[in-house]
Amino acid sequence: MLKGISPLISPELLKVLTSMGHGDEIVLADAHFPGETMNSKTIRADGLKIPDLLKAILPLFELDQYVNYPLIMMEAVKGDQLDPSVEESYLKSIIPFCERLNILERIDRFAFYERAKNAFAVVMTGETVKYGNIILKKGVTPSV
Repeated sequence: MLKGISPLISPELLKVLTSMGHGDEIVLADAHFPGETMNSKTIRADGLKIPDLLKAILPLFELDQYVNYPLIMMEAVKGDQLDPSVEESYLKSIIPFCERLNILERIDRFAFYERAKNAFAVVMTGETVKYGNIILKKGVTPSV
């Protein structure tokens, strides 16, 4: 165990976060997401909810400040409806670590899948909400 690092961050996830470079993306996927199909670098975080994982990751992870939207979620498929409480719970976990507003974009399901295929890694969580997947684009860590 390391001081200052949440116990929700596994050694494998910590290695991935450290290995990522500026502009790399990581998917925090819900339990229904076809992670293994989409990306060969898949990490298991079973039992963890995405808002909790966001609170654990974001103190260690700078979001990309050079893009309009460093956070990407899937928009609802025609005929479905989004539950606004999902995005609200995610933003509640994100906002303390990000000063920017309007940082979240929603994209088509298949465009999201393409991003996941090209992501640095996919983290399979225990999240069970519908449309609960989110992509984080890594930025440059500021000098201390």
